[in-house]
Amino acid sequence: MKVGIIDYEGGNLASVARAVEHLGFQPTITSDASVLRNSDKVIFPGVGAAGAAMGALENANLLDCVRRQLTEEEVPCLGICIGIQMLFDHSEEDDQDTLGILPGQVKRFDSNLGVKVPHIGWNEVSFSENLPEFLLSGVEDGAHFYFVNSYYVEPKEESVTVGRTTYGGMTFTSMVRARNWTATQFHLEKSGPAGLRLLKNFLEG
Repeated sequence: MKVGIIDYEGGNLASVARAVEHLGFQPTITSDASVLRNSDKVIFPGVGAAGAAMGALENANLLDCVRRQLTEEEVPCLGICIGIQMLFDHSEEDDQDTLGILPGQVKRFDSNLGVKVPHIGWNEVSFSENLPEFLLSGVEDGAHFYFVNSYYVEPKEESVTVGRTTYGGMTFTSMVRARNWTATQFHLEKSGPAGLRLLKNFLEG
């Protein structure tokens, strides 16, 4: 299986590649649109700010590839961390228009929640019945995953939300699935057995 990892100079690409290798697959970190389009699965991971991420995608000539080609050709894609945030229309971070693949906004956690921002550490994810069973094979509802995020996605269409997490008394979307995209706010590669199993389910499903 060809597993392409989108190289837009974002952080954490190597960690994701190592997780994929650990699962027995051979990933290719690449900014070559033709390689990504011909991959069996594509992963869009990363950490960083919205403005820098969009600028890096543009500099690597990957905006059209991610926004149109991968989506229209229905290549199965997985977004991780900033990879989920980039899918929506606009981010409050840097007041940045993002890819617009899914309708919705990216918002900053309210500092009045009485908790630290960014949200860092392990937290539960409650999964929706809309999530295909193959993705949840071996993963318990309410399993803990590792988060590092100051911003969260707010989809316009509730049906795309397949995972929810509560922080500071506020429940936010932590996983989405729509069109050819599955995306998580939490870091699968840092989430121990549950994260690796969910990643494995995506790669094999």
